[in-house]
Amino acid sequence: MELTPFSILTTAMQTMGDHQIINLPPDWLQGRTAYGGLSAALCLEATLRAAPDLAPLRSAQFCFIGPADGQLKISPTILRKGKSTVVVGVDLVGDSGLAVRATLCFGIGRESAHHHQSLVMPRLLSPDNYPSYYEWPSRPNFMNHFEGRLAGGALPGTPDMPPEMTVWLRHQERGDESSLVRLIALADALPPAAMVMSKVLHPISTMTWSIDMLDAQPVTSDGWWLVKTKADTSQEGYSAQSTVIWNSDGQPVLVARQNVAIFGGNLYFFHLPRPGSTMLGHHCAPFQFKLDALAQHIGRVQFAMHHIHLAGDLRHLP
Repeated sequence: MELTPFSILTTAMQTMGDHQIINLPPDWLQGRTAYGGLSAALCLEATLRAAPDLAPLRSAQFCFIGPADGQLKISPTILRKGKSTVVVGVDLVGDSGLAVRATLCFGIGRESAHHHQSLVMPRLLSPDNYPSYYEWPSRPNFMNHFEGRLAGGALPGTPDMPPEMTVWLRHQERGDESSLVRLIALADALPPAAMVMSKVLHPISTMTWSIDMLDAQPVTSDGWWLVKTKADTSQEGYSAQSTVIWNSDGQPVLVARQNVAIFGGNLYFFHLPRPGSTMLGHHCAPFQFKLDALAQHIGRVQFAMHHIHLAGDLRHLP
């Protein structure tokens, strides 16, 4: 599949009245719809086009209501404009109706009596010293736009490991690494940490995502960001997870909270190393099957992530 660079994708957004419209190419989809991080990034892009003189983004909340499918219409509205902050509401609507409702808070920096941060980046080697992260087949199309190196934790489908992962992550396309829109799209490019605990692939759906920016103008070198995400809880069908992102110099730039709905189901999870891969040991779990669900035909596995259908073909064993 031919990949559309992120810069070309955002350039395709068009102004129509008081909103922006965009049709996403298949390579940026998760099944038939946009993934949550891309929907969030498009909300920010539309806002910056409507009000280019806004102060830096300080905080954002996204509620994923339905699938972001078909032609997307993104409508930002200024809810309040104060002396130092501006609050913007954004609705993203697809062919199936309202998909995302977002609240973005922009604020001017000012003198502060306090200077404190406790988010110390783990002591790690450079990305080239770690194995590739995106190693499992039938992954969603959009993941092909990212390069990841697993620096800690485990891949999805490794139930004997804690539900956390630390990944060096960057866009495949080199571009403006000071672009916050690019960073927001990347910040949600990993699967939920709770999937590490799954012996089988369960349907999941992100309900809410909250972001706090720690740097007014985050930038990194060579495109690499270190993303650490962990499931703090997973119970009663929901997982609460936290994420921290550092730039390559060890400066924390973003923290996030995410609430993910996890559903039961007799689905399969596969991840195998590609030929010649260095994915060894606990990073490469064997096939995980639920034997009582084996069928006699070739089927299509579908599950929801961020209220989006992800489809992958898997051959069931006889």
